[in-house]
Order: sequence, then structure tokens, then C-alpha cells
Amino acid sequence: MNTAASESGKSVSFAAPFRHSAFTVIWTATLVSNVGGWMYSAASGWLMTSLNPDPLLVALVQAASNLPIFLFALPAGALADIFDKRKYLLVVETLTTAVSAVYAVIVALGLATPDNLLLFTFLIGAAGAMTVPAWQAVVPRLVPKEDLPAGIAANSVGVNISRALGPAFGGAIISGFGIVAPFWINAISNLGIVGALVWWREAKGPSTLLPAERFGQAIWAGLRYARHKVHLRGTMARAVGFFLFASAYWALLPLVAREQIGGGPGLYGVLLGTIGVGAVSGAFLLPWLRPKLGPDWLMVVGAAGQALAMMLYGLAGEPAIALLASFVAGASWIAAMATLTGSAQVALPDWVRGRGLALYTTVFFGCLTLGSAAWGEVAAFVGLPAAHFLAAAGAIAAIPLTWRWKLQTGVGLDLTPSMHWPAPATAQAIGEDRGPVLVTVEYRIRQQDRATFMEAIGKLEHGRRRDGAYAWGVFEDTAEQGRFVETFLVESWMEHLRQHERVTNADRIVQDVLEGLDLTGEPKVTHFVAAEP
Repeated sequence: MNTAASESGKSVSFAAPFRHSAFTVIWTATLVSNVGGWMYSAASGWLMTSLNPDPLLVALVQAASNLPIFLFALPAGALADIFDKRKYLLVVETLTTAVSAVYAVIVALGLATPDNLLLFTFLIGAAGAMTVPAWQAVVPRLVPKEDLPAGIAANSVGVNISRALGPAFGGAIISGFGIVAPFWINAISNLGIVGALVWWREAKGPSTLLPAERFGQAIWAGLRYARHKVHLRGTMARAVGFFLFASAYWALLPLVAREQIGGGPGLYGVLLGTIGVGAVSGAFLLPWLRPKLGPDWLMVVGAAGQALAMMLYGLAGEPAIALLASFVAGASWIAAMATLTGSAQVALPDWVRGRGLALYTTVFFGCLTLGSAAWGEVAAFVGLPAAHFLAAAGAIAAIPLTWRWKLQTGVGLDLTPSMHWPAPATAQAIGEDRGPVLVTVEYRIRQQDRATFMEAIGKLEHGRRRDGAYAWGVFEDTAEQGRFVETFLVESWMEHLRQHERVTNADRIVQDVLEGLDLTGEPKVTHFVAAEP
């Protein structure tokens, strides 16, 4: 039986999350909807080759699908952290269904043009982009903590099953029923998700006593966290090096099927389906490969596999070579994707998980969007085979260029809230927006412990800035040896109160070291707020 490893190291059955009815219903509805979405993707690419086979326009279909996630993922992540996720998803999925149905009518009436195809691809992609962070954050609410790793694995398998089935079904349906059928099926398939969200009633969990963050502040907090979280920055750097070049075959595959090999929509669907089959196969190999290679070398395998696949696509003059390329592409794609996504997950605490994953997703789809347009333009100038060879060379070159950024370096950190900061003492009522707030922490350190103290307190800087401080420093008393004062400034009183909820157990370990070095055993903390006239 397939298993997923939990955080404690125990094996959890792959089937464990399906014991929970909410997970099973939503997983099934999502699978059906994703099959419809992949049918739509295949049909859109093929429709553009019929309307205008220019390589740039064909590649722009993929770009129009990916660009919305680049543009809207971060705002969507903030909304996912602010609003009730179920209601938010219900509204956006209903809008997605309506927009998909409108374009199905346009295609059915013979009114499709390159311009409106790109427009509706963008709109449908925008609606999908607004749900990505919320869906990622919903999984822990569908299963208990001990089944979460298996739930995440099951979601990955579901996505790749739909990737395998959708394009193949799309190509067959286009051949049998015409180009309009996949567009209708996409709209209808999304109704299952709407129904599942109407049916689902989320169990209420513990919540903060503080008011929800404002939209602009929530976005800024997510950006600030990413800036000061080295584990997340490293993941995004490796993602750029991978996705910029891997985007080539996604963008150019319709032309490989139609012009380079001379096939029809059925072949295009089978090639996309084979990528899905390769991804599912690769997913089942990951538990064996991961402990043997580690995340960094597994990422190298994924990147090298993508380069091999693009070489094969460039050489493909017949379906057999293209099918082999698609299988290799899918297997290596899932190896890289699972490694990068896992690295982003372990770098994020719950309070900013939606926004952090949204930033990672923004980098992911931004690279796919830019890469799709760029490789379409390259193919228009140098031809399809040469474009694939150049992309393969770039993928190999990116391996040493991004090697210094290590993956999953946050896997050993406990990012659950420690809640060990006591409430600040106040002699008067303080308004939520009053600020800035100055916090000082006074330490008394033995001279022989000075070097150890400076090393330890330096580790606090990123944590203070990550959780809300916009300025930080350590000062040494010129008149009294061993007296140090740490200071940090926070924008408002409410933002400082949020800091109390954001401090993690990993931060607490560092603070315990500092308390152990302090002669009093309890550094003195003082709060100041900007004086009002």
C-alpha cells in the first residue's frame, strides 16, 4: 500500500484521508473539475492552431492561462487569509462556471477569434488564480493533522490523474463531437465543486481574538515575510531557474503535434495525457527517491529530466519519440514540483501560509508566462527543434547557477505559534492604529559570553523583521560593560499585538538561549508608543 510520511516519521496510509467524507467529496469534485479544465486547455491550444497557427499566438494561449496567477495570486492569498475560505471559494467558483459557459456559447455560435480566445482564457485563468491559495489552505481543514501528509499526496495524485485523463479525453471528444464540446464540458464539470462547497460545513477551530488584517496590510505582511525568510527565498530562486526553461515544451507542444509530427487533436491530447501518466508514475517513485537523493539532488534529477524531454521533443519526427519525451517530461516535472512545493510549505507558518504559497505560485506562473511568450518568439525565429534545444541547454546551465540556494532548509523548524510572549503592560487604553511602537529588550551579559550573545541575537533580526518590525538594532552601553539593549520599531500597536501571535517555537529556542546568557535570567522588556499631542 502507498504511504506518506508524517512529520513524526510514522507512515500514514495513502487512503487515510478518504476516511473523512468532506475530503472525499471535495477531492472527487476537484478531480472532475480538473479533468474539464485540462480538456479546456487542450481545446484552447488546438482552437488557436485552427484560428491562427502563428507560433507566438499559440504560445500566448498558454501565457494567457498562466499570466493571471502571476498577477492575482498574492492578492488572492491575502483574501484567503482574511475571509471565510468556504464562502470565498463558493463565490469565485460560481463566477468561473458562468464565464466558462459564456465562452462555450461563443464557440458554439462560431464567433471565436484569436482575440476573444485569449481574453476568455485570461478571464477563466484569473478566476482560477483567485482560488489557488484558498484551496491550498483548505486541505488542513478537511483532514486531521495526522492525515495531512497523505491528504497533500492524494491531492497531487488527483491533479496528475486529471492531467492524464483530461487532454486525452479532450482530443478524443474534439475528434468525435467537434471543438465546442470540451468548452461545454469544462463549464458543466465545475458545477460539482460548487455543489461540494454548498454541502460542506467546516468545523470551527480556534481563532484569534484580534481583528482580521486589512487587505493592503495583509499583502505587505506577506511580502515582508518572504523578504526576511531565507528558506522561502532560496526555494523561489531555484523555481525561477527551473520554470523559465521548462515552460518551453508546455507552450510549444500544440505545434509539435500539429506541424512537426503532422498529427491531429487526438495526438495532441495523447501527448498531454502521457505527461500526466509520467507525472503519476513519478509521484509513486518519489517516496523511494527522496531519502536516497535528498531535495537538492532530486531537483537536479527533475531539471535534467526536463532537459532530456526537450531534446527528445526537438528530435521528434514521429509520435513514438514525442510520447517518450512526454513521459519523461511528466515524471521529471513531478519530481521538481513536489520538491519545490514541499520546500515552500516547510518554510511557512499557518498565519502567512496562503500568502507565502501565493508568492511561490506567483514566481511559478510568472516564469511560465514569461517563458511561454519568449519561447514562442524564439520558435518563430529559429524553428521548433532549435527552440527546444536552446531550452534544454538553459535548463542544464541553470543547475550550477542556482545550486547555492538549498531546498527544504526549514524542514527541521517548528513554526507553530509559541504564544510565550506575555501581554504588554499598559496604563492606558491604546488605539489599534496608534504608532509607531518602540520595543526595547535589555540584557546583562558576562564579558566572556559576549561573542556567543552577539551571534545568538543576530539570529533574531530576521524573525523580528519577518513578523512586523521595520527597524531593528542592538546597542551597547558605553558606561556599563555588559549592558545591551535590543530595539525594534513596529508600525502600530495592533501590528505589535500580531507579533505576539506570530512568534514560533523556533524563535523561542533562540530567545531561550539569550535568556540563558542574561545574568538576571529574564531580560527586561519595555514598550513605548509614539506620544500624541
